[in-house]
Amino acid sequence: MKPILFELGAFRLHSFGLLVAMGFLAGSWVASRRGRAMGLDPQSLQDIVFPWLLVGGLLGARILYVISYWQRDFAGQPLGEVLAIWKGGLVFYGGLVGATLAGIVGIRRKGLPLWATADCLSIGVALGHVFGRLACLLNGCCFGRACTLPWAIRFPPDHVTHGAPVHAAQLYEAGLNLLLCGGLIAWQSRRPHGRGQIFALYLMAYAAIRSVSEYFRGDYAVQSAPVAGVFTPGQSTSLWIFAAGVALWMARRPTTGSPTGLSPASPASHGT
Repeated sequence: MKPILFELGAFRLHSFGLLVAMGFLAGSWVASRRGRAMGLDPQSLQDIVFPWLLVGGLLGARILYVISYWQRDFAGQPLGEVLAIWKGGLVFYGGLVGATLAGIVGIRRKGLPLWATADCLSIGVALGHVFGRLACLLNGCCFGRACTLPWAIRFPPDHVTHGAPVHAAQLYEAGLNLLLCGGLIAWQSRRPHGRGQIFALYLMAYAAIRSVSEYFRGDYAVQSAPVAGVFTPGQSTSLWIFAAGVALWMARRPTTGSPTGLSPASPASHGT
């Protein structure tokens, strides 16, 4: 745990903010490479990531966090605390919704094919999320529940876990997101699919990953709602995300004679 990497006078470099920035850069890089392979302009894809996904994702993630923890963390606090995202405090699903909405606007403005672009960007999101979970580890948030296994980790004694061994929940999810990124690349490269199905596959796979990783989280208790008192908030949201992924997968199935995502083509030849 190292929330502040170093200080130089009044300047502080927060590990959370640095790793989130690295995540956007890594995600932009892999999305651009996948876009080039599919006949999309790499620079146009980067123009979607910066600023559309960056601004939309951060705003959505922060807004949902502030709404969720207003009474605990923000009521009566100055505006600066609400805006201090470099200290942590982002909800991924809020960022996913915000980035998706902003991305649609950016894609339309750039004249890019919607679903082919969404496929490439979703691969970048999976890689960027790896850095996001590493940021959580260094920041000490999203920590795991008590664990007696040999690979348990310990935070400092002044952490809320009081130095007890806990699951490395952040590393679990980071590793699964890295596998997801590789799996999406392999599927996009080798398996026939309709445009938009890689994005749909990302939604379904991440919802499953999040549902599993939530069982190892110790930073909040299992809620009494909405499903029989057995789901965490993240798992409840994952149900809706998974359902959306299934619906999109079915809707974007290739029909006879329609192009798939396997053959590189010019952006103008792609449908939305």
